[in-house]
Amino acid sequence: MHALLTRRWLTVFAVALLASFVMVLLGRWQWSRYELRSAINDRIDASTVVTPVPVGDVLAPATGKGAAPGPGEAAAWTRVTTTGRYDTTQEILVRNRTVDGTVGYEILTPLLLADGSALLVDRGWVPPHPDGITVAPRFPAAPGGTVTVVGRVHLTESGASGVDQRNGHWETRRVSVPAIAEKLPYPVLGAYLLADADTPGAQGLTAIEVGHENDWLNLGYAVQWWIFAAGALVGVAYLARKDLREQRAAAETGTGPDPDLDPESAPADAATPA
Repeated sequence: MHALLTRRWLTVFAVALLASFVMVLLGRWQWSRYELRSAINDRIDASTVVTPVPVGDVLAPATGKGAAPGPGEAAAWTRVTTTGRYDTTQEILVRNRTVDGTVGYEILTPLLLADGSALLVDRGWVPPHPDGITVAPRFPAAPGGTVTVVGRVHLTESGASGVDQRNGHWETRRVSVPAIAEKLPYPVLGAYLLADADTPGAQGLTAIEVGHENDWLNLGYAVQWWIFAAGALVGVAYLARKDLREQRAAAETGTGPDPDLDPESAPADAATPA
C-alpha cells in the first residue's frame, strides 16, 4: 500500500474525490429541477379540473407604472379567476406563434381590474390575414362590460423583445410582461393568463395548448451525473490496483522497485550501490 502513498497517487485520489463531489452536486441540482418540473406537470394536469382560486391569491398586486414583480415558478399554470373589463384599445398581437404547423398570432387583451391595474389575458390564437403579414389578422372582438375570466397563470417569457405599433395594434415577438407594461397607461400584474376556451372573449379563437415540462430530461441528467461520480472513483480504484499489481510483479521478478517502498521518500543512497 505504501506504493500508493506517493505524491502522484495522492494527487490522483484528491482530483477524483473532488470531481466526484462536484458531479454529485450537479446531480442533486438536476434532481431538484426534476422535482420542480414534475410539480409543474402535476399542476398542469390538475388545472383542468380544479376549482380556480382568486388571482390575488397567486399574483402580487400592481402599484405604480410598469409591471408588478413576477411570481415564482411554483405559481406557473395555477388556475385562477378574476373579474374586470377588457381594454380593447390596448390589445397586443404576439406574432410568430405556431399552432398545428401554422404561424399566426396570439391575442393579448388587458383586463382592467377594480383597483385600476390590469391583467394581460391571452384570449387565444388566430391565423395570419389571407393577404399576408403586412395586414392585421382578423379576430373576434373582446366582449364589452364586466366579465369573469378563468385561466391558467403563465410566467413572463424570457428574452428581450421590442413592443411596437403595427397595423393599429401593439405587436411583439415575446410575451415579456415588463416590456409590454411599459407601453400601457396603468400598472400591470407580473404574469399573464391563458384564458380557458369557454371564458368570455375566447370564443372564435384557438385555445393555446399547455405543453408539459420535460422533467424526464432532468431525471436523466441527474442519474448520468451520479453514474459519472461513481465511475470516477471506480476508475481510479481500478488503476491503482492495476498499478499495485504491476509493481508487485516487477518486484518479484527483480525488474522493479519494492512496491512497499515509497520511491519519493527513500534515502538518496538507497538507489546507489555501495
